Amino acid sequence: MRILRRTLLQLPLAGMVLGATAPRHRDVFSKPGRFGGWPANHGMWAWGDELLVGFEAGWFKANSKEGREHSIDYSKPAEHVLARSLDGGETWSLEKPAALIAPEGMLVAGVPVEPGGKFTTPGFALTARMTSIHVGPSRFLVTGDKGKNWQGPFIIPDFGTPGIAARTDYIVDGPQSLTMFLTAAKANKKEGRVICVGTVDGGKNFSLVGNVGPEPAAEDFAIMPSSLRLGPKTLLSTIRHRKFIAAWRSEDNGANWTQLSQPVDDTGGGNPPALVRLKDGRMVLTYGFRNKPYSIRARVSKDEGRTWGPDIMLRDDGGAWDLGYTRTVQRKDGKLVTVYYYNTNAGAERFIGATIWEA
Repeated sequence: MRILRRTLLQLPLAGMVLGATAPRHRDVFSKPGRFGGWPANHGMWAWGDELLVGFEAGWFKANSKEGREHSIDYSKPAEHVLARSLDGGETWSLEKPAALIAPEGMLVAGVPVEPGGKFTTPGFALTARMTSIHVGPSRFLVTGDKGKNWQGPFIIPDFGTPGIAARTDYIVDGPQSLTMFLTAAKANKKEGRVICVGTVDGGKNFSLVGNVGPEPAAEDFAIMPSSLRLGPKTLLSTIRHRKFIAAWRSEDNGANWTQLSQPVDDTGGGNPPALVRLKDGRMVLTYGFRNKPYSIRARVSKDEGRTWGPDIMLRDDGGAWDLGYTRTVQRKDGKLVTVYYYNTNAGAERFIGATIWEA
């Protein structure tokens, strides 16, 4: 009976598979009374086994409503901070670069003559920040030394849209060339739709390349992309909708797009994707599921996003819907590190967690 019980406990839920080995969970930021949130907005980067992730550190305030309101105390200041790991996500230390704090009374600053160096610098990273989820303005900062020092903030243009709500999603194409995916406000000034933009002069100027799909219907949105370059002119972008995640492909470097699939038909209430290409060519998409069982999940594609395998359950011990916003990188030994914000009790703090796992 003991053997049978252990076997049953190891069986996945219907339509799900388990990873090759049991995922291991680590705390990135967890403090009583605090709210750690939204790594997907800020970005995650890897240089071998040196990992860096950004997130917001605020204060916890329980939301008594079952409605979709975050349990964060907006009457208290929140910080934009970083966490760094030097051992592939096993342990983490907190960093608070002064440059990530917007100047008092100013959310953006002008773009200087010379932005922050070459995009191909070994320690390069870019983070994009927004002021509002609807009409912006937005800004970006860059680093050439793995996030120890940052230059900016630099203005992100609105590209003729009602406004830009920028999160971090970009592809380095060359020393001065970069493709960025942004969420623009819809014509009604509500969120949102995804656009593809680019720079060829190191970030001094950006131009609109194309819209990723049509403007969503009034009751829907298309926001928070996570994108990859598959070839010299081929791009893949996965996008959060109100209830599902869609995948779009471009064969002309972002000017025109065709929808491939819906990698996830139901995110349990809306959550952004995090897309990463493995060393063996497969693609992994991670996301938070905001319904019972509240969880962090993954799916794998072997054909460049055309079809996707069943859910892989990374953890399902969530206490409330207020979780997710994953970012994922692959470390040197091939294991994946997925970072997210999470809770195991609806009435307790929101923490930043990391799961180390194999696809």
